[in-house]
Amino acid sequence: MIVVIAKMKVKMGRKAEIFSLAQDLIIATRTESGCISYELLDDPYDVSSCVFVEQWTDKEALRQHLKTPHISSWREKSEALLSEKTIIQLYQSEETDL
Repeated sequence: MIVVIAKMKVKMGRKAEIFSLAQDLIIATRTESGCISYELLDDPYDVSSCVFVEQWTDKEALRQHLKTPHISSWREKSEALLSEKTIIQLYQSEETDL
């Protein structure tokens, strides 16, 4: 499983717009093959921060997601609402017997 953490810094007073804009992206993404979960979370300790937390079955599912029209649209529309470049971290989870 691949886990993506995408941390965003939003321009002051624009966080509600980010969450509103993200709704179409979230709905479309959750229907994609390989998407386990896809959420946009608010940072309660920083009024300008929020984070996407994504889980994908594998790297190929994530690659396909990054090619979708809804991701292209999100990138184009959200750019004006962000104050900094998004920081993206990828993690890989392996199954273990505990």
